Amino acid sequence: MKAVVVEDVGRIVVRDVPEPSAGGRALIRIERAGLCGTDLKIVSGAIPVDHPLVIGHEMIGRVVSEGPARSIPAGTRVLVDPGEECGRCSMCRADHGYLCSTGALRGRDVDGGFAELMAVDENRLHPVPDSVGLDEAAVLQVLATCVHAQTLVDVFPGQSAVVVGLGVAGLLHVQLLKARGVTDVVGVTRSAWKRELALRLGAVAVATPEEAPGVVTEWTGSDGPDLVVEAAGQAATLRQSIELAGATGTVLVFGTVPGTAELPTYQWYFKELTIVNSRAARPRDYARAVQLAAGAQIQLSRLVTGRFPLADAAEAFDACRSGDHLKVMLTMT
Repeated sequence: MKAVVVEDVGRIVVRDVPEPSAGGRALIRIERAGLCGTDLKIVSGAIPVDHPLVIGHEMIGRVVSEGPARSIPAGTRVLVDPGEECGRCSMCRADHGYLCSTGALRGRDVDGGFAELMAVDENRLHPVPDSVGLDEAAVLQVLATCVHAQTLVDVFPGQSAVVVGLGVAGLLHVQLLKARGVTDVVGVTRSAWKRELALRLGAVAVATPEEAPGVVTEWTGSDGPDLVVEAAGQAATLRQSIELAGATGTVLVFGTVPGTAELPTYQWYFKELTIVNSRAARPRDYARAVQLAAGAQIQLSRLVTGRFPLADAAEAFDACRSGDHLKVMLTMT
């Protein structure tokens, strides 16, 4: 079968690899797979991996052959949870399997989903109704991580929020906050077209980073926002998130800030802020993401801006790096 393989730092190829053996797992034919920043970091070497590696962790496909439990029939469209866990350690027993001490992520620690076929444990599969479009379904893995993040913070109807960074995750956070009844959601990014899209998806106002303090005050008053979601993953945006948050507010750190960062810790203290970090998702978060998509409560199709056949994976990576796209997809059908 064909797969996208990282053969060394900076070098990806599409080549033949052996088809996976089911070995007590369900066999999935991949239909769509999304590229994300993690994939770019793996290719560049910023995230070290063992080479060669089939990358990719955002996958949607159909069951070709059932697993031993026969819990999901052949032909069912499924979202693949890319995590692997032992099920026995303290984190797994506490329902934090994504923090498993011996766990793995497909496409980083073991071969992933930029391939025609995958063998996956049945308990890592989530059925997706055919009413959800293929492109939309392939964004569900990202949506699940956003759903998980928002389960960690309390927000209530009538409150206000700011989302710093309006990539795919940031735009999903805007929509989830509106769905939870947050009245005023302000989006912050340098990109003019992403600001415009945020308004269409429910933000009441948008701003560049330089404009943000004034715009946020205009919409949230002197008290400031109840919640700030950092979704850009940069030291500067994390600093600004802390600066924008209102007294006793919460900063939800969704983006992955590389290395170390100097932060305005006195503001953190003086405003008595709560800083919450989020990582990955639980099975129930995947189920909720599917439910939201099936009920058309979240717009996903507008976030997909590039589609490339598997054979053109190199061009897909170039498009992803360009900054001109939101979600770029590899298509296998």
